[in-house]
Amino acid sequence: MAGPDGWAGFLLAAPHHPSVSGQTFGRRALLASLAAGTAGLAGCSRSELSGTDTTDGGSDDPGPTVEQPDQPAEGRFSQVYRAAAPSVAQVFVRAPGGRAQGTGFVVDDRHLVTNEHVVRDAAEVLARFGDGRYRATEVVGTDAYADLAVLRPEALPASADPLGWVESDPAIGAEVLAIGTPFGFEGSVSAGIVSGLDRSIAGPGGFAIPDAIQTDAAVNPGNSGGPLVTMDGLVAGVINSGGGDNIGFAISAALARRVVPALVEDGEYDHTLVGVRLQPVGPTVAEAYDLERAFGAVVVAVQPGGPADGVLQPATGEEVVDGVSIPVGGDVIVAVDGREVRTLAAFSSYLALNTSPGDEVTLTVVREGRRQEVSLTLGERPEPDV
Repeated sequence: MAGPDGWAGFLLAAPHHPSVSGQTFGRRALLASLAAGTAGLAGCSRSELSGTDTTDGGSDDPGPTVEQPDQPAEGRFSQVYRAAAPSVAQVFVRAPGGRAQGTGFVVDDRHLVTNEHVVRDAAEVLARFGDGRYRATEVVGTDAYADLAVLRPEALPASADPLGWVESDPAIGAEVLAIGTPFGFEGSVSAGIVSGLDRSIAGPGGFAIPDAIQTDAAVNPGNSGGPLVTMDGLVAGVINSGGGDNIGFAISAALARRVVPALVEDGEYDHTLVGVRLQPVGPTVAEAYDLERAFGAVVVAVQPGGPADGVLQPATGEEVVDGVSIPVGGDVIVAVDGREVRTLAAFSSYLALNTSPGDEVTLTVVREGRRQEVSLTLGERPEPDV
C-alpha cells in the first residue's frame, strides 16, 4: 500500500494483488448505441378490448373468456432483484480524460454510493434510475484508499428505497447477486456465491484495499460501484473489479460502514498509518528466523520519522535460505491487540476496521528470538497519489 512517499500504511513486498489484467473498471466511454437502445424502451404498452364497444349500442357481453397460460413462479433471485433494482442507478461521468460509466445505489434518503475510481476527476456526473430520467449529481466525498465515493443526485425517485448493509460478512458459499450496468446494459443482474473473504485487492495507487469480498458472480466494466446483494436483500459489498471469468471483488460492507458516513459528513475519511514495509512469513522466512510456526509479518523497513520509527526494528541484513534471499534482523509481528497476525491481509483488515489515527495499538513481536510487546501510536495516511 504505497502512497506518494511509499509509506501509506504498510507496503507488501509480496505477493501481487489481483485485478483484471492489471486494471480496475470505470472510465470507459459508453457506446452511443447502447444508450440509445435502452432509452427507446421507455414507452407505453398498448392493450385492445375485443368485442366491446358500448358507444354504438353494441353488446355489453365481452364474449367468451380466453384462458390465460400459467405464469411461471417468481424465483428467489427474481424477488431479490425486483426489490433492489429500483435503488440502483447508472452513473455517467464527464472528466478531462474522457467519459466514464459505472453504477451506484441508494444508501439513505439523499445519497448514492459508488467507487471512487468511477467519479475521479469528474467535471459532471449524472445518475439515471429505472425511470429513465437523468439527474444532475454532486460528488459529496471520495476516498481512494477504500475506493468509495458518495454522490447526491438532485432528487431520488420515490421507488428508490435505501439498501441496507449486512451486519456481518456472509458465509463463504452464500448466494449473492451483482446488480449493475455492465457495458452500459442497465438493470443487469448476475448470480454467484461468496468465494472468499478478507482479500486484499489492488487499489488505484499501488496500495491494497483490505477486507474485500471475492465472488464468482459475473463482474464486467460498468458494474463498478454497484451492490453485491445477499438473498436477504442486504448489501454485502460495493463491487470494485473483476479478475477473470469467475473472480470478482467488492469493498466489504464492514469497511463501507466506516467510510461512507464520514464521506457524507465531512467529504473524506482518515486512514491509519503504520509506516513500515512488511513481508509475509512463509516456511522459508520462518526457517531464517527460527520460528516454530510460519505466520506473521517481518518488518523489512521503517519510515524515517513515521509512527513506527524507534518502536519497531527493521531488517538489518539478508540471509540466503534454499537459494532465496531473506531480510533478517527485523521484528516479526505476530499479534496486534492480542489478536494473532496470521496473514498481512488480516493485519491490514484489523487496522482498517478497528482503528483511527491517534489510536494506540499493542503489537506482539518476535525480536532477536524473544517475544515482547510494544506500543505504537498510529498516524494518518497522506493523500494518495492516484
